[in-house]
Amino acid sequence: MSTDTTTPAKTTTTAPRTNLWRVLTAAGGLATAGSTMLAWTWTAAFPGNLTINGYPGGLQIFTLIAGLATTLLTLASYDIKGLRWLVPTGATQAIRLAALGAFATTWFTVIAITVDLGGLVNLEPGGYVAAVASTIPAAASFLIPDDTRLAKRPQKLSSWLEILLIVVAFAIALQVITYGVDIDDEESQEFIGYLITVGFGTAALHKAGLVARLSALTQNNRTATAAAAFAAAAAFPFTQTDDQYLQLGVSILIFATVALGLNVVVGLAGLLDLGYVAFLGVGAYTAALVSGSTASTLDVHFPFWAAVLAGALAALVFGVVIGAPTLRLRGDYLAIVTLGFGEIFRIVVNNLDGDSGPSLTNGPNGVPNIPDLVIFGYDFGETHTIGSFELGSFANYYLLMLLFTVLVVMVFSRAGNSRIGRAWVAIREDETAATAMGINGFRLKLIAFALGATLAGVAGTVWAHTQYTVVPEQYVFTGPVAPNSAFLLAAVILGGMGTISGPLLGAALLFLIPEKLTFLQDYQLLAFGIALILLMRFRPEGLIPNRRQQLEYHETDQLDVPTKGLDDAAVGVTKAEA
Repeated sequence: MSTDTTTPAKTTTTAPRTNLWRVLTAAGGLATAGSTMLAWTWTAAFPGNLTINGYPGGLQIFTLIAGLATTLLTLASYDIKGLRWLVPTGATQAIRLAALGAFATTWFTVIAITVDLGGLVNLEPGGYVAAVASTIPAAASFLIPDDTRLAKRPQKLSSWLEILLIVVAFAIALQVITYGVDIDDEESQEFIGYLITVGFGTAALHKAGLVARLSALTQNNRTATAAAAFAAAAAFPFTQTDDQYLQLGVSILIFATVALGLNVVVGLAGLLDLGYVAFLGVGAYTAALVSGSTASTLDVHFPFWAAVLAGALAALVFGVVIGAPTLRLRGDYLAIVTLGFGEIFRIVVNNLDGDSGPSLTNGPNGVPNIPDLVIFGYDFGETHTIGSFELGSFANYYLLMLLFTVLVVMVFSRAGNSRIGRAWVAIREDETAATAMGINGFRLKLIAFALGATLAGVAGTVWAHTQYTVVPEQYVFTGPVAPNSAFLLAAVILGGMGTISGPLLGAALLFLIPEKLTFLQDYQLLAFGIALILLMRFRPEGLIPNRRQQLEYHETDQLDVPTKGLDDAAVGVTKAEA
């Protein structure tokens, strides 16, 4: 009887306080969003023009979005009908992340205005209002009791509604990515605010359980998901009016495709390859030499499909030749040998100039003047009109590279789910145990090495035509220009080894961030080191993890399940026994 009387009393005492913190958080989120309608500075010298009342601009847009998200998630914590689906696994953690995102973006903007313009005198009253308003939900949200729970089985939706939700999700993702790409390279402050908001927003959606629910929808509708993803990616050129950003999109796709090829070697087979960029160079040099360049020493002109096959075959041969004597090594020894191969490739092509060696690659001058592709009469170097849209050369190469990316994704998916793919995973986990079970480790590792090299060679053929020249300095272990072996390996580890979307996301981030934050170019290795340390500490499985690796890295977390339902069940059993 004593248990029955004390429990309601405790609930009665804590409920008003919980409601108070929720009200403060929701009101603070609204106040934060409202502060963006005020001027934060008096001069337009700060990027984004934050001098206008009644119209947010620049970094204010991110504060507006984060503030509204905080209020919406707080309202969802009341189990309001129509908003419950926003927080299937609980609202508190999501509220805190959204509030922290609004706080971080706002205070970053205020500090940036103060530092860039030379003092607090450059802040208008709106800046002070925003700073105070964003602090309120950031503090109050941590006083709301944690309501983390196991997600209930969602209500079965009709097929057309599930597909509609998937399409809407990819449309929003396209809008978010396009906004980030379109930020001017000189406005590094705005891009940092964009990263802060997107980072905290994504984490909030993950904690709320929306990401897991969307993943379940995509698993149930794989065909529709693939079609929506391809349509969103293909729509990117039609949203751009500047070739600079389209060229960036082409480079990201090439970088991501090569990273996905490396993921076969590192993510599936567990082979640490530090010279992988050399296979990209083999494909690029092969395509440059056989595509009719005026500087080519071979004096041949293959059609594009033949140049692609030649580049892929050359990379395959190099992969087998290098892999056959080295793949009997393991761990650090294999990494050192592959690193040496990458450096040997660069030195060799640098010496094939007719003086230090045979005349083949023109040495340090490389192979310039690579002509544009022409496929079935379609010249990729010319502007073409489709409806009311004009597609320039980089838009053409973007769409072509998108098709190659889809091809590589299909190859990776089929290989990973095949019998050979499962054998690769077994070798990655424990090669000795896999060999004891009858798996021919050397042969399968050689297949992985050859497949990864072939995929890099295919990407290299397009890379050569988009760059119009190939030189030895493009293919190094690390350097200020991507792609290089360190960038590729970091993309795989950052995104998530053994997954498809992980390396694609990792490559996009590692290519986009240095392009937008030019002041980091001299500190790239330092930034990578810090990022990898933080990743190992807080998310060792990567941004988009393989499910198996996620469970392995967080074995102890599997016990941290909500106990509220279990406690209620235990009380019910006790009452029944009484």
